[in-house]
Amino acid sequence: MMIKLDNVSMKFNLGIEKNFSFKEAFIRFFQFNKKKKKPEDFWALKDISFEVEKGEVVGLIGSNGAGKSTMLKIVSGVMKPTKGEVITNGVISPMIELGAGFDNELTARENIYLNGAVLGYSKKFIDQKFEEIVEFSELREFLDVPIKNFSSGMTAKLAFSISTIVDPEILIVDEILSVGDIKFQEKSKQKMMDMIKGGTTVLYVSHSIEAIRDLCTKVIWIEHGKMVMIGDAKEVCDAYYEKQMGKKFVEKK
Repeated sequence: MMIKLDNVSMKFNLGIEKNFSFKEAFIRFFQFNKKKKKPEDFWALKDISFEVEKGEVVGLIGSNGAGKSTMLKIVSGVMKPTKGEVITNGVISPMIELGAGFDNELTARENIYLNGAVLGYSKKFIDQKFEEIVEFSELREFLDVPIKNFSSGMTAKLAFSISTIVDPEILIVDEILSVGDIKFQEKSKQKMMDMIKGGTTVLYVSHSIEAIRDLCTKVIWIEHGKMVMIGDAKEVCDAYYEKQMGKKFVEKK
């Protein structure tokens, strides 16, 4: 067993989590004499339990706001669940928010070392893998350009190239196979396939039913923070598609 979630629930306090603004402060100033509204609790996940075995490729599907990305962050250790237990056995490589560890004022070269350090890589390791990162990213001519001048696609390509220089035991993926241009999308998909063939355990979120059906051995369907269905990829994807679209899924030939 590589991943186990036991009755995991995640609560957010919307009154605390939302951003505070000067506009909101102005409104509050003129509402001081009104009864204060109690902060609202929002359960992003509720009593989620499942296990992922070594080498399994498990897809997470559901509508926007269903709780998929929250679950990935909990499994990755970015968030701690409000209730329940999460057990992981193995080195985790999370590809959730590509480029989150970048400094826009630094060059691509500098950010390779910065982001690598954020991911826990030593300078010696990055030195050894530097050429591999640059070659895969296809950004050699932009190495000494501050990434504030990069397009979002270029930034994502650099981040993906850094994140995949190791062969993790557990790969956490959130909609990253659409980064960059079409050529790079195919290359990133092939990189992920190579990891899967090498025995990497994968937890994968995507809104593409075709991608989930093609890549995954098992699928978990979540809605409003609760598990609706878990099982064979084709069966779960077909049920989800029929529920969403009101018609049966037809494979493209």
